[in-house]
Amino acid sequence: MKIWNPFRSVKRFLPHGLFGRSLLIVVMPVVILQGIVTYFFFVRHQDLMTFQMAKGAASDVAFLIDIVNHNPAGAARDNLLAMAARNLEYRVSFAPGQDFTRSGRDRFTPHLKDAMSRVFFTQFGAHFPFHAHIVNSNVNIEVQLKDGILRLSVPEKRLLATSASIFVVWMVISSLLLLAVAILFLRNQVRPIERLAYAAEAFGKGREVPDFKPYGAAEVRRAAQAFITMRARIERYVQQRTEMLAGVSHDLKTPLTRMKLQLAMMGDGPDTTPMQEDVVEMEHMLDEYLDFARGEGGEDMQSVDLAEFLEEVVTTAQRSGSNGRLKIESTQPVVLSVRRQSLRRCVTNLIDNALKHGEHVTVGVHRNGRFVEIAVDDDGPGIAEDRREEALRPFHRLDEGRNLQTGGVGLGLAIARDAARAHGGELALEDSDAGGLRAVVRLPV
Repeated sequence: MKIWNPFRSVKRFLPHGLFGRSLLIVVMPVVILQGIVTYFFFVRHQDLMTFQMAKGAASDVAFLIDIVNHNPAGAARDNLLAMAARNLEYRVSFAPGQDFTRSGRDRFTPHLKDAMSRVFFTQFGAHFPFHAHIVNSNVNIEVQLKDGILRLSVPEKRLLATSASIFVVWMVISSLLLLAVAILFLRNQVRPIERLAYAAEAFGKGREVPDFKPYGAAEVRRAAQAFITMRARIERYVQQRTEMLAGVSHDLKTPLTRMKLQLAMMGDGPDTTPMQEDVVEMEHMLDEYLDFARGEGGEDMQSVDLAEFLEEVVTTAQRSGSNGRLKIESTQPVVLSVRRQSLRRCVTNLIDNALKHGEHVTVGVHRNGRFVEIAVDDDGPGIAEDRREEALRPFHRLDEGRNLQTGGVGLGLAIARDAARAHGGELALEDSDAGGLRAVVRLPV
């Protein structure tokens, strides 16, 4: 039974890049802290302040009720109410003999209602019906007394704490400033890592990155310097191997040339003909060894239209007598930076291998997402899936079924895969729709 993991479900929605994750690490604590501060200050503290201010206004209303209840109607009571209104900065009026003419649903914070109910009960031991609602920037309060209605208008600022809104504004502004600074610094810290990843990816594809230099944090500089050292060692190894093979090629081909010349001077005969065939086979074998060992050394990258490039390779192969058996299908114009001769050897080997074992061969190139695929299909016997990796090994020939390197030394597909990997790609063997084998060279764009 599969157990549900909530962290794995959340992980799908998290950023995948280092910059996004680093920014999330900075932003999340700030958001959580602001949420906590907002709750304790803006909600709890704000409620407390609002209740205290409402309690003060309720005490003022209780004072005015005392004036009305303890002074008979007349000029004296009116003067007292007017003097209280001036001192309290309220607008106060008393309507004797009136009752509430409407239900008067409260449209104000409940803190005022709670505060007035508590003050009324504390001072008078009873509750007075009242209504409170906002009109413009004032709070109109009506209190039902036994002989009339006491009306007063209280400025809204006397009942609401406005400092909380200012606090929220400053908190938002400071958070935005913090976020901007975090983005700026994180961008500068992540950029060296991105450049290192780009340089490593380009080097893996066989491309040059001449302007790459270590910079950034100490750990990133060490990683970049280690990459530069590794790249130098690999390039030095490839150069030494290429120079060694150039010498081997010269040293071996010179005696072979002398042998061919001596055999030619001896003329044709029952003894010389097999020797001439052996010399030709040795030259062919030597060329395959050198092609395999040469790899990617000694050739620069250049932009190539793969559709035109493939037409050239197929045209060359058709001149060798395969016309009618070889054709191009489904080519798309794709420009890619490649080592032209290395890729030519790769595709030529795949075409030669397909022509050896199939009656009809088709070649195509198309874009597949982040990759360009060069496919060579034939209608031959194919290769069993469990033996395809075996067929790609250097100097390896299948003993039965389809022999991939007939007439060679087992390096045709190995050279092709080595060339594909030198471009950061891969060579894959698959089932062909034609019934035989499909060799697909996948190169990253």
